[in-house]
Amino acid sequence: MSPDALTQCLECDLLQRNPPLPPGAILRCGRCGAPLHRHRPQSLERTLALTLAGLILFLVAHGFPFLALELRGQVRATNLATGVIALYQEGMWELAGAVLFTSILAPGLQLCLLLLVLVPLWRGRLPAGFGRLFRQVKTLTPWGMMDVFMLGILVSTVKLADLAAIIPGPGLYAFALLILVLAAAQASLDPDIVWSSLPLPAASRGVIRPGAPTLACPLCELVSPGDLPADRRGRRHCPRCGARLHHRKPRSLQRTSALLLAAAILYVPANLLPIMQTTSLGRVQSDTILSGALYLLQSGMWPLALVVFVASILVPLLKLLILILLLVSIRWRWTWRPRDRTRLYRILELVGRWSMVDIFVVTILVALVQLGNVANVVAQSGAVFFAAVVVLTMLAAMSFDPRLIWDTQQERPDARSARS
Repeated sequence: MSPDALTQCLECDLLQRNPPLPPGAILRCGRCGAPLHRHRPQSLERTLALTLAGLILFLVAHGFPFLALELRGQVRATNLATGVIALYQEGMWELAGAVLFTSILAPGLQLCLLLLVLVPLWRGRLPAGFGRLFRQVKTLTPWGMMDVFMLGILVSTVKLADLAAIIPGPGLYAFALLILVLAAAQASLDPDIVWSSLPLPAASRGVIRPGAPTLACPLCELVSPGDLPADRRGRRHCPRCGARLHHRKPRSLQRTSALLLAAAILYVPANLLPIMQTTSLGRVQSDTILSGALYLLQSGMWPLALVVFVASILVPLLKLLILILLLVSIRWRWTWRPRDRTRLYRILELVGRWSMVDIFVVTILVALVQLGNVANVVAQSGAVFFAAVVVLTMLAAMSFDPRLIWDTQQERPDARSARS
């Protein structure tokens, strides 16, 4: 069968047919239920228009005042980069780098790369490095956290409501619209349209025999024969996009275990140490993650307090516990409910990024509350530990290979080698 007529699930490794879909329809894996393909009508034109609008909003959000704080006649105006600069000046360069990448660089690069890919495709041209550019769009997607940043703005506004007046600027409105536009662009983008425009080498157009081993590209999802020729270093690459191919992610269990152990160790100081220190009219107060959620609850904002508690305390702990469960189930070769365990992994990838909300709250408060002896907010070491926990758990989820869950149902040689 032709590789174009097949699709291979990246979560359970089931090889199945890839039939034509009607507009709006979605193809799900017949074994684990993972979404495989979706037919999005007029995907190219819609995504290109939304990307152009997103770039304009991105420039407005960064070029105009974002938020301002007014207290006792003093006004502190900020833009999106103010918090990053303030964190760097305080010596928190690790925290500044994480916030800079997740709230500014990753979304901006994603928009620019989309534009570089979609404009030539719309004009019927394929420039050099076309596939490599689009590969980076998928890589950057989970690290763009503007929606989490907006939640951080809401939490910060509640925290400052009793202290001073918050004045929204044009940049904030542009930022809010940018979140909606970028989400719409991601929802309207059909990656199959982009990848299908790349020509396949003649060697990869062969027929895949039933029962023969195959390799699925993790980026463009092309199904290739398992005996695909390797380069001089013994590495196999996707014939279409050039991504590295593996039957299973190399040393998945070892990498996931190491990242998980590091995150578990850092989770303790992340919750015990203060993440920021507030000075107001000579009174000094240090806040941990839990005390921040309790402050919102005492202020009567229990829905927001619940969101912060779940995102910043419950989600990181559940991520650690679920990853431990998945690792143990594979080590002990459980055959118990593989579909449900795969769903747990899918949830991990979906909710993990929202734990960054407290880091963004610290960033916004550090940017706004710099009024000398009247009021001042300084980031503390707990924020660095917590940001490290969020990043490490996200990397652990990315390094975990959910196909190992299904290998216990039917052992295969490449699965045993990946586990060793």
